[in-house]
Amino acid sequence: MGIILPMSSPLPAASSRKRTWMCALLQNLSLYGTDIAYVITTSTSMRAIQKSNCYHREGHKAACSYGDTTYMLLFGGVQVVMSQIPDFHNMEWLSVVAAIMSFTYSFIGFGLGFAQVIENGRIQGSITGVPADSVADKLWLVFQALGDIAFAYPYSIILLEIQDTLKSPPPENKTMKTASMIAIFVTTFFYLCCGCFGYAAFGNNTPGNLLTGFGFYEPYWLIDFANACIVLHLVGGYQIFSQPVFAFVERWFTNKFPSSGFVNNFYTIKLPLLPSFQMNPLKICFRTAYVASTTVIAMIFPYFNQVLGVLGALNFWPLAIYFPVEMYFVQKKIQPWTRKWVVLRSFSFFCLLVSIVGLIGSIEGLISAKFG
Repeated sequence: MGIILPMSSPLPAASSRKRTWMCALLQNLSLYGTDIAYVITTSTSMRAIQKSNCYHREGHKAACSYGDTTYMLLFGGVQVVMSQIPDFHNMEWLSVVAAIMSFTYSFIGFGLGFAQVIENGRIQGSITGVPADSVADKLWLVFQALGDIAFAYPYSIILLEIQDTLKSPPPENKTMKTASMIAIFVTTFFYLCCGCFGYAAFGNNTPGNLLTGFGFYEPYWLIDFANACIVLHLVGGYQIFSQPVFAFVERWFTNKFPSSGFVNNFYTIKLPLLPSFQMNPLKICFRTAYVASTTVIAMIFPYFNQVLGVLGALNFWPLAIYFPVEMYFVQKKIQPWTRKWVVLRSFSFFCLLVSIVGLIGSIEGLISAKFG
């Protein structure tokens, strides 16, 4: 687990090893943070289904207010059970179902935004975006938006995990390059369509999440269906992001304590109406604690856009820019102060600045949402 820097690097071995561990640490923290975001998003979608039905029954002006805590605890309970399923990471159908659900709710969001623009007969909003009380407040919003954008492609932190499951020939890196280009193109298309048509439909009143912020009230059954797709997608998505962390930690414990029965022993358990299965004490304790911790943190900070901004700003520069650029320098033997070296260094520095301002803005937004 973790992106491994080439050991042929001209840097000292100790420095290369430190970078490897730093990259692995950041990658696992990013996976952990993404799972926290998934707890928040899933509970928000489950609550949106209940609110949608309430608005349909009571009217759009009704006080349909519901909390997140119950849904987060329910989602956490489901993940505790799912995290104990053997070989969960090898279930190919999980990726197929997640992809279908993702396309479904993306098309629904895009279609509803497009239909709303046609119904309005005009484009809402302005080129300057959402107004603020002061220049400082506007800057905070812009910085937070940069963090949200940086979170837009979280698959990069599990890209190598996905590549590791591919079979050759053809070479895994070539297959992954083609798949990544297609994925980025399709994802960008939906992001732009949902974002642009959402803002064109609602202008400065655009909610942070089109399908849960209730820009749309009708058709309520379609809103319910889209949010149900989100829930199904993230139930499996949580495991996709948590399984690499489980493997990393459990492998470390196995190597560190090879003679420990708590770490290495498996026990056969037979429950009524279910086939027998093997359980390991370490897996039960660690995986349950992992799910519980993500659920508790999500309950403390249940703020969708702000949490995404913080995670995006933290992950973007080191994992998507810095380490790949450094590895490219080593692999291609790029000499310092050549044109390519200067361009890539400048690009990396610019992205660092974007990450810093995005992190500052998102933390300010998180603090304001919590204590404001």
